[in-house]
Formats: sequence, C-alpha cells, structure tokens
Amino acid sequence: MARLVARIKMLPAEAESDVENIVTTLRQNPPNGIVMKQSAKEPIAFGLNAVVADFLIDDAEGEMDRLEHSIKGIPGVGEVEVIFVSRQSVSIK
Repeated sequence: MARLVARIKMLPAEAESDVENIVTTLRQNPPNGIVMKQSAKEPIAFGLNAVVADFLIDDAEGEMDRLEHSIKGIPGVGEVEVIFVSRQSVSIK
C-alpha cells in the first residue's frame, strides 16, 4: 500500500492557545499508523501562529478523515486546513 504525505495547517482556537502543546500532543500521541514527520510555526498576525505539519498516512479510504478528526480533538485547535496531499515518493518543497 502506498503512503501519502499530507500537509496540514492548524489554526489556534483562541489567541491564548498554546501551539507548542498542539505539536507536542501530535508527536506523543499520534493516531495509530500515522506519523508526523515535521512541523513549523507560521505567523498569522499580531503574534498569533498557526502550525503547519507533514503527516505520513496510508493511501486508504477514511485515513484523511481520521487524521483530521484526531487533530480537531486536540485542545487549542480551531480550524484544520489540508494544504496538499502527495505520494511519499514525491519531493515536497
């Protein structure tokens, strides 16, 4: 089965949301079979930051929904936006 790389942008639910806690939670408790490869903070405005992260997921029905659902369940996450999805063998820049 092929693996996919999904780049996801997570916006904070509130101005006081701790984006570092979001990253820590995803690294320590990833959904079963899903791996977070890398993450970065992306400035939004006025000191607010979003988290952009790359995840490895199986190319199977329902995997993307499962990933999005698990991210939305993390305290401090407001909106979740899928930036792109590509096969793992493709170089992402």
